Amino acid sequence: MNVSTSDLAGLKVMVIDDSKTIRRTAETLLKKEGCDVMTAVDGFEALAKISDQKPAIIFVDIMMPRLDGYQTCALIKNNPLFRATPVIMLSSKDGLFDKARGRIVGAEQYLTKPFTRDELLGAIHRHVSTTPSR
Repeated sequence: MNVSTSDLAGLKVMVIDDSKTIRRTAETLLKKEGCDVMTAVDGFEALAKISDQKPAIIFVDIMMPRLDGYQTCALIKNNPLFRATPVIMLSSKDGLFDKARGRIVGAEQYLTKPFTRDELLGAIHRHVSTTPSR
């Protein structure tokens, strides 16, 4: 269980979820791996932070007030500066329709809540180059 955690040190990760429990859980797991974690309660708050913080990967809940995960993902992917930033959808539903809709708006992956530490880290390793740039 001793996976090298130093490869994620300082990696900027954003978690967008209206559930305080989910935000805290993800934040705790990711900070243990050395990630620099920022959170937002909804898409509006997230969009303001994304342009300032420039996260390397974004986890976004689908069901949120004001701006849902699909709309948030579409807005991120429509911005040329953040088009290449991986977006992972989070949902308590495990439906094919939701997964397909996530792909349509540009999400790289779909995790069903509650997610595990390995799922969270697996998504980061799959979509973010954690090799130090030389």
